[in-house]
Amino acid sequence: MAFDYKKEYREFYMPKNRPAIVEVPEMNFIAVRGKGDPNAEDGEYKRAIGLLYGIAFTIKMSKKGDHRIEGYFDYVVPPLEGFWWQEGADGIDYAHKENFKWISVIRLPDFVKKADFEWAIEEAAEKKKTDFSKVEFMTYQEGLCVQCLHVGPYDAEPATVELMHEFMESQGYTLDITDKRRHHEIYLSDARRVAPEKLKTVIRHPIK
Repeated sequence: MAFDYKKEYREFYMPKNRPAIVEVPEMNFIAVRGKGDPNAEDGEYKRAIGLLYGIAFTIKMSKKGDHRIEGYFDYVVPPLEGFWWQEGADGIDYAHKENFKWISVIRLPDFVKKADFEWAIEEAAEKKKTDFSKVEFMTYQEGLCVQCLHVGPYDAEPATVELMHEFMESQGYTLDITDKRRHHEIYLSDARRVAPEKLKTVIRHPIK
C-alpha cells in the first residue's frame, strides 16, 4: 500500500478543529512563488499549481522509467500547501486578494534529493513541452506553531485564526509572523469539487 503522509503524520495534516501547539520539523518541498488573486481565471496562481503537480507526478512516476531514485518507495502525493502574506498588511486582508504574495508548495519525500528534483525538472520540461524554470527545491523548518483545522470557505478563516491566537496567548505564546515565517495553509479538500462550507484547510501560524 502506498505511503500516505496525511495518515502517517496526522499531527501535521489531520489536526482537530480546535487549536493546538505543534513543533514542525524540517521538510523539503517543490515550490513556486508568485503574487495576485488566487481565484483569477488563468492567473499566476492557477498556472503555478499546474507546474507543482507536473513535477510532483514526474517524481512519483519515476518508478516506471529509467531514472532510479535511491530509497524510493511508493507514496501518495502530499496535499497542496501555501504560505501567504501581503506587504504592509497586519495579517491577511481578504477583501484585497489582488495584493496577495504567496509560495505554493507540495512536500517531497525525504528520499528525493536536489539532483532528483533537477532531473524531474528536465524530464517534465521535455515531455510536457512546458517551462518549469519557476519551480524550485525549498527546504523549510517551520518550528513552533499553533494550528487548527478550519472547516468552511476560505473567506471565513479569520474566525478560526482568532481562536488560534486566543489559545496561543492563553498558553503563554506570542505570534511570530515575520518575513521568514508566514501564514500557512494546507488544503485537504479540492475546491473544484467540494462545496465551500465543507472545505477542510489546516491553518498554521508561527509562534514563540
